[in-house]
Amino acid sequence: MSKILSKLNPNRLWQIFEEMCEIPHPSKYEDAMRDYVINFAKKNNLEFEVDETGNVVIRKPATKGMENRKGVILQGHLDMVPQANSDIEHDFTKDPIKPRIDGEWVKATGTTLGADNGIGVSTALAILESKDISHGPLEALFTIDEETGMTGAFGLKPGFLKGDIMMNLDSEDEGELFIGCAGGTNGSFTFTYKEVGVPKNVKAFKLNITGLKGGHSGCDIHLYRGNANKILFRYLKHAETKHGLRLASVDGGTLRNAIPREAFAVFVVPANNAGDIPKCVAEMYEIIRKEYATVEPDFKITVEETSLPENLIDEVTQKNFINAIVACPNDVIRMSNDMPGLVETSTNLAIVKSENGKIEVRCLLRSSVDSAKEYLEQTFACLFELAGAEIVFDGKYPGWKPNPHSPILEVMIEGYEKQFGNKPKISAIHAGLECGLIGGVYPNLDMISFGPTIRNPHSPDEMVNIETVNKFWDYILQTLANVPTK
Repeated sequence: MSKILSKLNPNRLWQIFEEMCEIPHPSKYEDAMRDYVINFAKKNNLEFEVDETGNVVIRKPATKGMENRKGVILQGHLDMVPQANSDIEHDFTKDPIKPRIDGEWVKATGTTLGADNGIGVSTALAILESKDISHGPLEALFTIDEETGMTGAFGLKPGFLKGDIMMNLDSEDEGELFIGCAGGTNGSFTFTYKEVGVPKNVKAFKLNITGLKGGHSGCDIHLYRGNANKILFRYLKHAETKHGLRLASVDGGTLRNAIPREAFAVFVVPANNAGDIPKCVAEMYEIIRKEYATVEPDFKITVEETSLPENLIDEVTQKNFINAIVACPNDVIRMSNDMPGLVETSTNLAIVKSENGKIEVRCLLRSSVDSAKEYLEQTFACLFELAGAEIVFDGKYPGWKPNPHSPILEVMIEGYEKQFGNKPKISAIHAGLECGLIGGVYPNLDMISFGPTIRNPHSPDEMVNIETVNKFWDYILQTLANVPTK
C-alpha cells in the first residue's frame, strides 16, 4: 500500500495511523491490532501488560525533570466500526482500509476510515515512541471492543492502572473539552413467527431504502438524519393497509451504535394490486424526500419485481411486528435542561432482521440521566410486550458525571487559550465514552476527553480534518508539559 499519508503533519502520527489502516480491526477482531501495539512496546523497550480481558497498557517513565508530575494515562480503543456502502465488496476481517486525501480531510474509499479511534491510538503510540517530548510518568491504555459492548472497559480491574489523570482521546470536535457523557442500554426484542405458504395469484417485490448518511447514533442523533428502518416500515404499513401486503423478510441496519443507512424488504401483494406498487413507492419517495431534503440529498427508495419467496411471516406476527416498528421511539427524546444544545435522551432503532422463524430488533437507548434511561426502557418494554416480543435489556453502562472543578480541566483551559488565543468549549457528549466505566473502577481519576475533528463516524462518509489533527497534537504535547505536580 502506498504511503499517501506520510507527507502530512505530525508525520509520525500519520505514519502509524496508515500502518493501522493495513491491519483489519473491526470490533471482536482486534487480535492483530493488539499484537501490533504489543510489538510496538517491545520495539521501543517499553514496559507493557495485558489483562485477562485483552486490554493493553504500556508504561513509559517520566522524562528528566518531570518525575514529580502526576501520572497521565492516554486512553483509546483498538477496534473500529465496520461499515461499507452496499456497492463495495469489503471484508473488514481481512481487507485493509484504503485512506485517501480529499482536500482538508482524510477519508476512506467506500468504507469507514477508523479515525474513530485510530487517530487517538496513533497519537498515544507516537508520544510513547518519541525521545524529545516532555512528560511525567506516562501510561497508554488500549481497550478492546469499545464499539459493540465496551467489553474492555467492563473488564478492567483495580490495580491495572497507576496514573492520576486520564486523557480519553476518543472525542471528535477540536476545540471542545468533554467532561461528561451519556450512559446506554442495549434493547433486544425478538418475535417468533410461523413460516406460512405463499398464496396463489400474488406478485413479489423487493423494496430498497438506500443513500442515507447514517452516522454515529450518539454524536449525530441530533441531526435528525433519516433512519432506514423507520422509513422502510412507514411504507410497509401503508402498503399493508392499502394493498394487502404480506411480508416475507426484512433486513435493515448492521450495528447498534450506527444510524441505519440501508434497509430492504421482500413482500407480496395480490396480483390485481401489483400494478399500483411502483406508483405508490414513487409517491412515498417524493413525500419523504421533501421531508429530508436538507439532510439527506442522496436518499432513495426503489422497488423491483422479484421471484416469489419460499414462505411468508404469519399474518398475526406481521401485523404486531409492523405496528411495533412504526410506533417504536427513535431519534432525540429530550434535550438537556442543564447544558444547552446537549441531547439528554435518545434512541436508535438500529437493526431489524428476519431469518429462520425469528425477527430480531436491536435498539440502543442513551441518556445522561439514569432515571430517564430507566423510563425509556420501561416505554420500550411496554410497547414490545403488547406486540408479543421477547424482551431483553443488557450491556448497560453508566454515564460520566461532569466535574467542572477538575484540576486537569483548569490546566487545559488555560493552556488552550494561551496556545490558540481563545477559550475551548466545555461540554458533555451524547455518546458512550469509556470514562464512565473506567471511573467506576478508578473513582479518583481526574478525567477529560478531547480529540481532533471527525465527521460522520460509524459511516462510510467518516473523515478526519487534517489541520485539527496537527492542532490536537500540539495541544496534547503542551498539556503533557504542564501537568500538575503530585
